[in-house]
Amino acid sequence: MIKNIKKPLTVSFGVLFSFIGFANTFWGNDPYYGLAILLISVLLYMPLIDSFRNNLSGKAKTFILFFLGFFVLWSSAGVGELSDKIKIMIENFPYTKITGY
Repeated sequence: MIKNIKKPLTVSFGVLFSFIGFANTFWGNDPYYGLAILLISVLLYMPLIDSFRNNLSGKAKTFILFFLGFFVLWSSAGVGELSDKIKIMIENFPYTKITGY
Protein backbone atom coordinates (compact mmCIF):
# COMPACT_ATOMS: atom_id res chain seq x y z
CA MET A 1 0.00 0.00 0.00
CA ILE A 2 2.82 2.42 0.81
CA LYS A 3 4.45 1.85 -2.58
CA ASN A 4 1.19 2.83 -4.28
CA ILE A 5 1.08 6.11 -2.34
CA LYS A 6 4.79 6.96 -2.53
CA LYS A 7 5.04 7.93 -6.23
CA PRO A 8 1.96 10.21 -6.34
CA LEU A 9 3.03 11.81 -3.07
CA THR A 10 6.55 12.44 -4.38
CA VAL A 11 5.17 13.91 -7.60
CA SER A 12 2.76 16.07 -5.60
CA PHE A 13 5.62 17.51 -3.59
CA GLY A 14 7.56 18.03 -6.82
CA VAL A 15 4.67 20.07 -8.22
CA LEU A 16 4.35 22.01 -4.95
CA PHE A 17 8.07 22.79 -4.92
CA SER A 18 7.89 23.79 -8.59
CA PHE A 19 5.18 26.30 -7.71
CA ILE A 20 7.26 27.63 -4.81
CA GLY A 21 10.28 27.99 -7.09
CA PHE A 22 8.20 29.66 -9.80
CA ALA A 23 6.77 32.19 -7.34
CA ASN A 24 10.21 32.96 -5.93
CA THR A 25 11.74 33.32 -9.39
CA PHE A 26 9.32 35.90 -10.79
CA TRP A 27 7.94 37.68 -7.72
CA GLY A 28 10.00 38.98 -4.84
CA ASN A 29 13.64 39.89 -4.44
CA ASP A 30 15.64 36.71 -5.12
CA PRO A 31 15.09 35.07 -8.52
CA TYR A 32 18.18 32.86 -8.15
CA TYR A 33 16.75 31.29 -5.00
CA GLY A 34 13.61 30.46 -6.97
CA LEU A 35 15.65 28.85 -9.72
CA ALA A 36 17.46 26.73 -7.13
CA ILE A 37 14.13 25.54 -5.72
CA LEU A 38 12.92 24.76 -9.24
CA LEU A 39 16.01 22.64 -9.85
CA ILE A 40 15.48 20.77 -6.58
CA SER A 41 11.85 20.12 -7.50
CA VAL A 42 12.90 18.49 -10.77
CA LEU A 43 14.69 15.81 -8.75
CA LEU A 44 11.38 14.66 -7.33
CA TYR A 45 9.74 13.68 -10.61
CA MET A 46 12.41 13.25 -13.23
CA PRO A 47 12.37 9.76 -14.80
CA LEU A 48 16.15 9.53 -15.09
CA ILE A 49 16.51 9.92 -11.34
CA ASP A 50 14.42 6.77 -10.79
CA SER A 51 17.28 4.63 -12.06
CA PHE A 52 19.65 6.36 -9.63
CA ARG A 53 17.22 5.94 -6.75
CA ASN A 54 16.91 2.20 -7.46
CA ASN A 55 20.56 1.82 -6.46
CA LEU A 56 19.96 3.38 -3.01
CA SER A 57 18.50 1.58 -0.02
CA GLY A 58 14.97 2.39 1.09
CA LYS A 59 16.15 4.24 4.19
CA ALA A 60 18.61 6.37 2.20
CA LYS A 61 15.91 7.34 -0.33
CA THR A 62 13.50 8.24 2.44
CA PHE A 63 16.11 10.30 4.27
CA ILE A 64 17.17 12.22 1.15
CA LEU A 65 13.58 12.97 0.13
CA PHE A 66 12.65 13.99 3.67
CA PHE A 67 15.71 16.24 3.94
CA LEU A 68 15.04 17.92 0.58
CA GLY A 69 11.36 18.38 1.41
CA PHE A 70 12.09 19.82 4.85
CA PHE A 71 14.74 22.16 3.44
CA VAL A 72 12.47 23.53 0.71
CA LEU A 73 9.50 24.06 3.03
CA TRP A 74 11.62 25.60 5.80
CA SER A 75 13.58 27.90 3.52
CA SER A 76 10.58 29.01 1.45
CA ALA A 77 8.53 29.86 4.52
CA GLY A 78 11.31 31.69 6.35
CA VAL A 79 14.05 32.96 4.07
CA GLY A 80 11.93 32.93 0.92
CA GLU A 81 8.98 34.76 2.54
CA LEU A 82 6.56 32.69 0.48
CA SER A 83 3.38 34.22 1.92
CA ASP A 84 4.49 37.74 0.95
CA LYS A 85 5.43 36.60 -2.55
CA ILE A 86 2.09 34.88 -3.06
CA LYS A 87 0.39 38.15 -2.08
CA ILE A 88 2.55 40.09 -4.59
CA MET A 89 1.85 37.44 -7.23
CA ILE A 90 -1.92 37.64 -6.76
CA GLU A 91 -1.87 41.45 -6.90
CA ASN A 92 0.32 41.68 -10.03
CA PHE A 93 -0.51 38.54 -12.02
CA PRO A 94 0.33 38.03 -14.93
CA TYR A 95 3.08 40.68 -14.72
CA THR A 96 6.22 39.84 -12.77
CA LYS A 97 7.54 42.08 -10.03
CA ILE A 98 11.14 41.50 -8.94
CA THR A 99 11.64 43.88 -6.02
CA GLY A 100 15.39 43.47 -5.48
CA TYR A 101 16.51 45.41 -8.57
